[in-house]
Amino acid sequence: MLFRGDFLDGLAAGRLRLAFRRWTRPNVRAGTIMRTAIGLVRVDEVAIVDMAAVSAHEADLAGFQSADALRADLPVGEGEVYRIALAYAGPDPRIQLRNEAALSPAQWEEVEGRLRRIDAASRRGAWTLQALALIAEHPGVRAARLAPLLDRETLAFKRDIRALKELGLTESLEVGYRLSPRGRAALARLTQRESDGTTAGPGRPEPPASSGSPRRP
Repeated sequence: MLFRGDFLDGLAAGRLRLAFRRWTRPNVRAGTIMRTAIGLVRVDEVAIVDMAAVSAHEADLAGFQSADALRADLPVGEGEVYRIALAYAGPDPRIQLRNEAALSPAQWEEVEGRLRRIDAASRRGAWTLQALALIAEHPGVRAARLAPLLDRETLAFKRDIRALKELGLTESLEVGYRLSPRGRAALARLTQRESDGTTAGPGRPEPPASSGSPRRP
């Protein structure tokens, strides 16, 4: 589900608690946790409703001045109208991960192990260290400009970076990405391991031959 910024602000403040959508089938179910710009949002209830019976109070909880305004906002088309009860469920845990850079050896081993598994599952071989180095050298650069430097399509590159974001290693900016404090610490650690010739961390393949290829930090 997508939400307007003002709706999310109201949800975080506790003023808004309902959303209405016209769907041919429900896109979420009760218990779903969604990541949004304000943090985690929980779906408490999903129910089909008769829009003619929606009250002014329900419209107010959805951010509308009246039930008529809510009805006018819904698109006309196939499907049923669903009322989704929502609640703010706390900050995105990735934010805490991003700021945790002083990890114990066991915690670093866990991070490196997950990166190794990501690399091992990739049909094109190890890529995680190369992607971290690329973002470190080109912060705030659009994915469409970064992807060709790794010989990747833009959408595939974005999926790659989301995998790193799940580990708290990268942050999405209004334009492009940057490494988080944890990401910078991980890059330094993994680059040092590579320089020392150890094999505990993920490998980094050579970047594709191109005048635009990133340099190693």
